Amino acid sequence: MNDAEDVLATAAGWRAAGEAVALATVVETWGSSPRPAGSRLAVSASGRLAGSVSGGCIEGAVAEAAQQTMRTGTPQLLDFGISDERAWEVGLACGGKLKVFVETLS
Repeated sequence: MNDAEDVLATAAGWRAAGEAVALATVVETWGSSPRPAGSRLAVSASGRLAGSVSGGCIEGAVAEAAQQTMRTGTPQLLDFGISDERAWEVGLACGGKLKVFVETLS
């Protein structure tokens, strides 16, 4: 089983146990990004995390967005990059850009 399959299996286990889950997926990268497109992070309603979309530098911001997505049911497309002031706040100083799509799993 590869990393992506591990994340999905973990998320499926949380769902099977009755917990709400959101999945964040890197959908686009440019330049020096911390993780490649296709990288995933599963977030449970209780705050558990599986996988990674950034190696740690934006995980907190993505986890917060995932919690919001679970509450509202509205998917989000997050944009992080060196020209984005928020990128420095969350620690993305690698010089690249990435877009992360966050959705609930049902």
